[in-house]
Amino acid sequence: MLTFPPGRLAYGIQLPVQSQSTLYAEPWEAAAGPAELLAVARAADQHGYAYIGCCEHVAVPRRLAGTMSTVWYDPVATLSFLAAATERVALLSHVAVVGLRHPLASAKQYATLDHLSGGRLVLGVGAGHVREEFEALGADFGARGPVLDETIDALKTALGEEEFPAFTGDRFAFADLGQQPRPAQRPRPPVWVGGSSPPAVRRAALRGDGWLPQGDSREALPAKIERIRRLRESSGLAESPFTFGAIAEPLYVGSPTWDVGRRTCHGSPASIAEALRPYRAMGVTQLQLRFRARSPGELLDQLALFAEQVAPQLAEA
Repeated sequence: MLTFPPGRLAYGIQLPVQSQSTLYAEPWEAAAGPAELLAVARAADQHGYAYIGCCEHVAVPRRLAGTMSTVWYDPVATLSFLAAATERVALLSHVAVVGLRHPLASAKQYATLDHLSGGRLVLGVGAGHVREEFEALGADFGARGPVLDETIDALKTALGEEEFPAFTGDRFAFADLGQQPRPAQRPRPPVWVGGSSPPAVRRAALRGDGWLPQGDSREALPAKIERIRRLRESSGLAESPFTFGAIAEPLYVGSPTWDVGRRTCHGSPASIAEALRPYRAMGVTQLQLRFRARSPGELLDQLALFAEQVAPQLAEA
C-alpha cells in the first residue's frame, strides 16, 4: 500500500485542465486539452512529485455552471490515460464521489486502474455536494454521509486480495461474485477521505488511510490533525499508517512580473521553503501544491523550479 510516512513532506498536484472551476482555473486552461495534461503529468513524474490528482463530477446543473463550469474530466479515464504516459507518480482521485454508484462498480474501475498502473492508485473519496447530480443518477443525496461510510467499508473489502470478496451492510451486500484483475497493491490501494466537516474528519480517522482537507486554513489544521490522532488511538488504529494532507496556498517560485494574487506565496526558493516548512511541523505528510501560471509553459517551469530549488530545502530540518 502506498504510504507517506511521518517526518517528511511529500508533495503532489491537482492537475490543471481536468476541472475548471472559476475558483482556481487559470484562463489558459479553457483552450487546453490532452496534450497539456500529458505534458504536466510527465513533468510531475520526471521531477519527483508524489502524485497527480483528478476530481469528479458526473454532471453539473445549470444553476452552478457559471461558477463550477461543466469541465470535469472522468477520473478513471483520465488517470488511466496518464498512467500509460508516466512511470512512478501516484494517481489520486481527489475526490471520487463514490456514493453515486454501487461499490462493486467502483471497485472494478479502480482495481483495474491500479493493476494497469503497476500499483499507483490512491483512491480519494468524498461525499459530494451537488443535489441534482445525485438525483439524476438515482442516488440518495440526503443520506450521502451514511452511504459514503458504508461505501468505503465495502470498497476496502472489494479492493482487497480476495477474488470473491464478501460484504454485508445496510445498503449493499455481495458475495460469491469474482472480480479480476485484482489491484497490484497489497493488501489493497489506500483510501483517503476528503472533507473538513466534523463528520468528514471522523470518517477519515476511522475509515480512511489518509485525510484530504478541503479549504482549511493553516490555523485550523493542527486541531483537526490532533482530533484524527485521538480518534485513531481510541479505536486501536494508532499503529496503522495514516497520511495527513493539506492544500497549500497558491505558489509562484521567483519574483512575478504580473499580479499573482494577494494570497499567493512567492519569492526566492529559500523563502518559499521557509513558508511551507510549518506544514511538516504540524504533522502534515503530503502537501498539495498549486502554481500560478499564465501558460502551460510557465506551469512546466514552475513545476521544475519547485522540484529543483525548493523541495531540497523543504526537506531540511
